[in-house]
Amino acid sequence: MLAKVTSKNQITIPKAIMESLPPIEYFNVALRDETVVLEPVQVSRVSTESIRTKMQQLGLTENSLADAVQWTRKQA
Repeated sequence: MLAKVTSKNQITIPKAIMESLPPIEYFNVALRDETVVLEPVQVSRVSTESIRTKMQQLGLTENSLADAVQWTRKQA
């Protein structure tokens, strides 16, 4: 199927293709061997509270991310 690129570098995915996919909002876009590849991505929406609960279960603190970034920079 043919899709035209607009002046804003946008394309419309043909309806027949979208109808054959599960409901999807986001795509990962990659360039492989001069071919543009769109891969459907499921984005899960989670609450801040559930993230805090998970961090607590894992024993992570607010400083854990900063510590991890600092450690990573030392490795380079």
